[in-house]
Amino acid sequence: MGRRARLDEIDEADVRVGEPKRSAAGAEAVAVSLRRAVEQLGPVRSGRALLKLNQVDGFDCQGCAWPDPEPGHRHTAEFCENGAKAVVDEATKNLLDRGFLARHPVAELEEHTDYWLNQQGRITEPYVLRDGGTHYEPVSWDDAFALMARHLQAVDPDEAVFYTSGKVSNEAAYLYQLFARTYGTNNLPDCSNMCHESTSVALQEVIGIGKGSVSLDDVHEAELIVILGQNPGTNHPRMLSALEKAKQNGARIIAVNPLKEAGLMRFRNPQTARGLVGPGTGLADLYLQIRGGGDLALLQSLAAHLVEWDALDHDFLEQHTTGFDAYAASLADLDRSAVDAATGLSRAEVEEAARMLAASSRTVFCWAMGITQHRHAVATVKEIANLAFLQGNIGKPGAGLCPVRGHSNVQGDRTMGIWERVPPHFLDALRDEFGFEPPREHGFDTVASIKALRDRRAKVFVGLGGNFVSAAPDTSVTEDAMRSADLTVHVSTKLNRSHVVHGREALILPALGRSERDLTGGRLQRVTVEDSMSAVHASHGPLKPASSQLRSEVDIVCTLAEAVLAGHPNEGPVPWADFRADYAAIRRSIARVVPGCAAYDEKVDRPGGFVLPHPPRDDREFPTDEGKAVITVSPLQVLEVPPGHLLLQSLRSHDQFNTTIYGLSDRYRGIEGGRRVVFAHADDLRDLGFPAGDLVDLVSVWEDGSERLAPMFRLVAYDVPRGCAAAYYPETNPLVPLGHTAEGSNQPVSKAIVVRLERAESHRNGVLHASDAGGVADDGTRGDEGKRATHPRHLS
Repeated sequence: MGRRARLDEIDEADVRVGEPKRSAAGAEAVAVSLRRAVEQLGPVRSGRALLKLNQVDGFDCQGCAWPDPEPGHRHTAEFCENGAKAVVDEATKNLLDRGFLARHPVAELEEHTDYWLNQQGRITEPYVLRDGGTHYEPVSWDDAFALMARHLQAVDPDEAVFYTSGKVSNEAAYLYQLFARTYGTNNLPDCSNMCHESTSVALQEVIGIGKGSVSLDDVHEAELIVILGQNPGTNHPRMLSALEKAKQNGARIIAVNPLKEAGLMRFRNPQTARGLVGPGTGLADLYLQIRGGGDLALLQSLAAHLVEWDALDHDFLEQHTTGFDAYAASLADLDRSAVDAATGLSRAEVEEAARMLAASSRTVFCWAMGITQHRHAVATVKEIANLAFLQGNIGKPGAGLCPVRGHSNVQGDRTMGIWERVPPHFLDALRDEFGFEPPREHGFDTVASIKALRDRRAKVFVGLGGNFVSAAPDTSVTEDAMRSADLTVHVSTKLNRSHVVHGREALILPALGRSERDLTGGRLQRVTVEDSMSAVHASHGPLKPASSQLRSEVDIVCTLAEAVLAGHPNEGPVPWADFRADYAAIRRSIARVVPGCAAYDEKVDRPGGFVLPHPPRDDREFPTDEGKAVITVSPLQVLEVPPGHLLLQSLRSHDQFNTTIYGLSDRYRGIEGGRRVVFAHADDLRDLGFPAGDLVDLVSVWEDGSERLAPMFRLVAYDVPRGCAAAYYPETNPLVPLGHTAEGSNQPVSKAIVVRLERAESHRNGVLHASDAGGVADDGTRGDEGKRATHPRHLS
């Protein structure tokens, strides 16, 4: 069935809209977790997996990177609803066999949603799509590695791209970057490029290290917690336990978010009677429903109040910072009317937040992608740091900077060298460890990789985990880029969009999940991960693997390296076979190469692992060029939205993690049975002439006159600021041009998309396809005015 037919036949009436929740978790979260687990794992396998999740002698959650409590302070059920969903999704007893792929040509699979693809079960053996083939077919591991070797040996190393998901272990990530650099390239894009790259860039410049500065105890001990652009109830639910503990210790909380999210209002802790049958714990003392992209202006206004009131830590500013005088002068000229326009908040609300800051001697600032996915994201993160510096809220208990990473080991991957711009000292350490000269030229990040594939400057794509096609912006451009490759390879556990949008030849390589036992080399192996707060700990799964054909990520990387580097000048320096046989050998090498990882293997033996050094947190030492924390002046920016348009942000539903869709329930927002919805203020819908419940197409508009279209969304009247709207990704990714990225970090911007609404009926019989939409400029925008790229997939 073709795309046009599927678009015509979709029935969005299945979407049911109810009242949003006012609290998160509680008994319903327990019921949903247990029901999903028993349905897909059975009671015995469910218990075996979930009771080892986030335990000292168990395995790390595949979901978010929120840290675990200290050993001895963990619950028997140390997981949240979405963590349980992640385990169930990976450990499911539903298996995808070769008969399924024999029955379904790739062209048919492409018509299905990511949710449908994921539901087909675990991949149990390697598959290949031959040049000119219509179906994936089984292939031996030896033949798969030979195919990869043939392609990679035929191209220049810089014509290959090696992508990494945030779920990859430290050991596999270390070997993957080592292989890429031994092969001869720094083309190592990763999911950091799409989630917290703006954080890493900003913090590196102002504190000298691109990581947060707090511990879990700091959150518990804070007097004030400011949460910006983050929805912990869905994206990091275990954070709610830490917020509850902080509240019990007397903390106050300011929530800054365009949507009223249940997980920022009230937490019903399922570990307590008060949470199960009582009212739970109220969280936000002040909830600022800010206009999208207004955080920079809000932070500058808050800072201006603190300077005006002299609510400053003068000793810290004098001893540990530079740039205060210029910053204070810029705040004196702050345009309050521009702040009003940017934030949509009243001056009384902003002053109340400022007084809460002024009264606090220990403040923690938390943020996520509601901050980082804006054009001015780097400046906004620097402004968060400025606010912390003014009151000395870094390097002392109960205070600091807390970027909350979105994937379980995305921070660890970067620590291990998964970075297209890794610093020279890391490359020097690799050279000294292995005796070869790594490439020094910076490689491709995510956006540059897509452009290189599109332009045939890259010809091979290897993805270690993840779902690159659905995660990336500008869906039509990304898909065309992937189809331009000679070979696409994905190391995966489940089917996803990236398998059905493929190069001339394609491989799917099935990997062990984190919940499964790893007996590579004939011994029980363990891996390590790093959480959002720089804590490193061991992880080893308890479950029998879904298939005897599964290989660990470490095994796959080592064997690939041996195949590709045969006859290469760098064939000899790295002991790939030794690393594959004993992961402790990898950790001993990490100890000699990666800063802060001395005695790495010994330290992860400790219950709960160890914490990596962080000079600003540990000693108030700032390894910047200035040797101090850098207070930065950034221009205030106001996002202008033309009349008749809305400012759209993308977000997750409660039933997904990144691009993995677990189900069709977003109960906290009152949405059941579907995903193609757009949340907008009732008064905006009235003024635009659309009743709630109407079907519309979303059309994003750009300064050059180009447009993009995402079809068939149901309008939902919702409590959002006037002029703003929200919808789920990846359904909205087609609206984001490849060149719409953050200044300074090149991170795709998905939280500030100017759109207009059009009645869906006008396009149901005349769908434009990417091939109809004209050329693509280097900045990712469409070159032909009046033509639109549309993408009706995800509709089945």
